[in-house]
Amino acid sequence: AVAYFQATGKRVLLDALCRYADYIDTVFGTAPGKKRGYPGHEEIELALVKLYRVTGEKRYLHLSQYFIDERGRQPHYFDIEARLRGEDPAAFQHKIYEYNQSHLPVREQREVVGHAVRAMYLYSAMADLARELHDQSLFDADQRLWNHLCTTRLYITGGLGPSRHNEGFTADYDLPNETAYAETCAAIGLVFWNHRMLQLDCEARYADMLERALYNCVLSGVSLDGQKFFYENPLASLGAHHRQEWFWVACCPPNIARLLASLGEYIYAVNDKDLVVHLYIQSTAQMTVGGREVTVRQETIYPWDGTITLRLGMDEPSMFGLRLRIPGWCRNAQLKVNGDAFDIASHLEQGYVRVERVWQADDRVELELAMPVERMYAHPNVRQDAGCVVLQRGPLVYCLEGADNKVPLHRIVVPRTAELASHFGPDVLGGVTVVSGNALAEEDTDWTGTLYRSWPASLQPGAITAIPYYAWDNRQPGEMRVWLREGGS
Repeated sequence: AVAYFQATGKRVLLDALCRYADYIDTVFGTAPGKKRGYPGHEEIELALVKLYRVTGEKRYLHLSQYFIDERGRQPHYFDIEARLRGEDPAAFQHKIYEYNQSHLPVREQREVVGHAVRAMYLYSAMADLARELHDQSLFDADQRLWNHLCTTRLYITGGLGPSRHNEGFTADYDLPNETAYAETCAAIGLVFWNHRMLQLDCEARYADMLERALYNCVLSGVSLDGQKFFYENPLASLGAHHRQEWFWVACCPPNIARLLASLGEYIYAVNDKDLVVHLYIQSTAQMTVGGREVTVRQETIYPWDGTITLRLGMDEPSMFGLRLRIPGWCRNAQLKVNGDAFDIASHLEQGYVRVERVWQADDRVELELAMPVERMYAHPNVRQDAGCVVLQRGPLVYCLEGADNKVPLHRIVVPRTAELASHFGPDVLGGVTVVSGNALAEEDTDWTGTLYRSWPASLQPGAITAIPYYAWDNRQPGEMRVWLREGGS
């Protein structure tokens, strides 16, 4: 309803939704006669904040606050609700309240647990409320949860939730590849959450994580022609996992659509004194900075190239700061303002370089982000990735596919000293940058009739071609692998 109103200016759905929200407010709350309940699947909390922002009605904000504050309080509402139905609370299918993050009050939670999509929507709502109510305790809780996720329970693709059983989290460092659940909606939820954290605290680490999820797990969720979708996004496949045209529970396809339709909201931000560029995407935007109208035009083919040019437009000279994110993956960045070099290191604030000056119409800012192919490694406690490496270039994680590599992927070994190069392939998967290099492959020709023996397989030299992870399963069926075995020279 809010999206329809914002897109069309028509209130027909918004007014109906307001009546529904008003009714919900009469049912739930702490006042006598109301139910002290909350949803089993979080999402209404962030929706109520959106409704408050578009209507200005604070009762919607306070209802969201109630649902957040009440969650996990004892006696547990789901137990009370079951008894009122005449049922034994212990018989409830999801009696493990970690599943829906109701095991503890949210400010006491320190680990990301349970159903991954539920968790992302809850944490997003917590960030919304922290911002609207200036609630430091909610922000502190969100930061703890964010740190726990990003240091122990997140896939390198920005996917999250390894288990099909609960569509969510298991234990620290448990990140299997072939059986990874990594639901598309969970990665989209991670984008939502990091965007909200950016609005609270403009730290590049949140934009970095948003970008990692967006360019890898989220984009993997839809085929290149936009006709088929992944519900789950594993990091390895023997060739049987494919996108589908639709699902019995069809949450992921429309979620992708709404994210891509609203992507413009994620690229830029403004405050009283700064214009902030979070994402590098070809675009034009008009914003008000310090009371002045400013137009910014961004020219780039990112993520294939790290060259970004920004051109500013305004009616009269204006003093403000321009903040540009220097991604965490970038080891070498250079900046020019109207052709003159600008010292990034001495003007770096929380991962953003800040250029403050009196800007003129047609000022030009050029940012160059070096994008070599990098090798990425997992924490030693991620047992499934021991002895393996991931190829990454810029924000993109790469994988091997059987369509490009004829040897079974588990037999390929990337030497530690092998040089890896990238080039743009205009005819590959609609035009992508591919990574290639020398590798070794285990021979099986001399193993006939033998399952085990006392010496290893011989290694034969060959080559590998890697494509961006998001683009896999867009050709003939075959294997895919993100984590590659790495060996000696």
